[in-house]
Amino acid sequence: MRWSNLLIPTLKETPQDAEIISHQLMLRAGLIRRLGSGLYTYLPLGYKALRKVEAIVREEMNRAGAQEILMPAMHPREIWDRSGRYESLKNVMFRVKDRQDREMVLGPTHEEIVTDLVSREITSYKQLPCNFYQIQTKFRDEIRPRFGLMRCKEFIMKDAYSFDVSSEAADESYKKMYDAYVRIFKRCGLHAMAVEADTGDMGGSSSHEFMIPCDAGEDAILEADDGSYAANLERAEGICDLSNEFPGADAALKKVATPNVGKIEDVAKLLKIEPRQLVKTLIYVADEKPVAVLLPGDRDVNEIKLHKLLPGAELADPEVIRQVTGADVGFAGPVGLTIPMIADRSLKGLRGGVVGGNETGVHLLNFDLERDSELRNFEDIAFPKVGDLAPNGKGRLTEKRGVEVGHVFKLGTKYTEALGANFLDEHGKSHPAVMGCYGIGVSRTLQAVIEQSNDKFGIIWPVSVAPFEVLITVLSPKDEACMRHAEEIREFLEEKGLDVLVDDREERPGFKFKDADLLGLPLRVTIGERGLAKGEIEIKERSEKDFEAVSVEEAAEKAYERILKMRELL
Repeated sequence: MRWSNLLIPTLKETPQDAEIISHQLMLRAGLIRRLGSGLYTYLPLGYKALRKVEAIVREEMNRAGAQEILMPAMHPREIWDRSGRYESLKNVMFRVKDRQDREMVLGPTHEEIVTDLVSREITSYKQLPCNFYQIQTKFRDEIRPRFGLMRCKEFIMKDAYSFDVSSEAADESYKKMYDAYVRIFKRCGLHAMAVEADTGDMGGSSSHEFMIPCDAGEDAILEADDGSYAANLERAEGICDLSNEFPGADAALKKVATPNVGKIEDVAKLLKIEPRQLVKTLIYVADEKPVAVLLPGDRDVNEIKLHKLLPGAELADPEVIRQVTGADVGFAGPVGLTIPMIADRSLKGLRGGVVGGNETGVHLLNFDLERDSELRNFEDIAFPKVGDLAPNGKGRLTEKRGVEVGHVFKLGTKYTEALGANFLDEHGKSHPAVMGCYGIGVSRTLQAVIEQSNDKFGIIWPVSVAPFEVLITVLSPKDEACMRHAEEIREFLEEKGLDVLVDDREERPGFKFKDADLLGLPLRVTIGERGLAKGEIEIKERSEKDFEAVSVEEAAEKAYERILKMRELL
């Protein structure tokens, strides 16, 4: 393929609305163009690279035994009502009506649709296990689309769904998909890490996210410094092994005036103590009843964890807090409270703490949790902090940022029960199939490759997903000999199955070299009049600084050998 025949609109300047390097490079290299907020057109090079990511995903799904199907992108509302997610996902769904005024949904995901299919087609244990996948467009009404393909309203996703006869069998299906994801991201040239994650609106017992570490990532990852544990912030657990005994541990409770300082930071400053010596007492309402939630002053409630203990719990309004505690917001404490209380497990053994006095403008010093309160219910409800022990006790937690590119879930029977996807066992007894689901953001993975592989000059494509493996830069396109050798090398490499781009533009060499670095194709072959006069052609890998001069006769074979070596590394 010749550059002059392709739409490759490179840009010298960085677009102002591109916030992260991968988004900037995709625009500058002419891979995508923005249509509107969260909506992008793939240009020829971007689409070629996208199709190569899709091909890797498809090969590994097939290898793992999944069957490819294609489901509708538009769904009748009724099927989402049956699962209960028409309401729970209403904030991200695009909803439309047809001419008969029937409500429809543009699919943000396809658990309901595939489960409905299985409920109609799978009836016997002999038909299980089965796993169906598709590569298709999804639609989600993101509050703030940003970062190019990382967070879009319309995006391309591979979603797979497994169905099994038991939880044990479902674990085997989960392991197959997990292993397939490891292979997919490795083949795409990505350094992905699997971290424990919360199941969220998907439901189920457990899940793992596949994260690409990068400074611009929207998600926080807590990882043990010895590599033995990793989880996203919402799911992460830690062990606070700091002492819970503070000055005044053996003293009696003592009132202290703290007028107009209800915030933890202000109280700590006033009393000249560390925030962690304070106990934060928050009043929630669950099932229309107040509940006190306690945690160290330097930690925050993880409401995802809290909602598993208290479904639907919400912070109480100031009037409820006054009714329960007798004080304004900021002065609640456990002493004398008669409502149910839950404390984060990091408060166990607290002595010498400081708590709200249940009186506006008052705190209590020298609080001993066991002596001064009836609190005995300890749970993991706070976000862990950097420096905590990992839950396995083998390392200290560190934090990094990451981008999620894949997610695997153990769903159990949430959807199969709701949608009647049952099978008959060998004794003729009916059971709901046990389900798993597995998603990869295909378009997001494409951008993640660039986010993780670039330098100050441009993209550095892994050979597996590069739109073209080889760029032949012709410095003198009008010279017959230069173009003849370029075509000979192109034909040789294309016969070997490679995608080759010939830069035949009438531009200055420096301009072409800058574009070549910006596009970042794995191997560049440079042909010029001066080199040919010496019987040489130059070869350079994108990640290398220096060219290798090879003879004209061996240039094509040398280029092919370089590509083969790159492939071996993936």
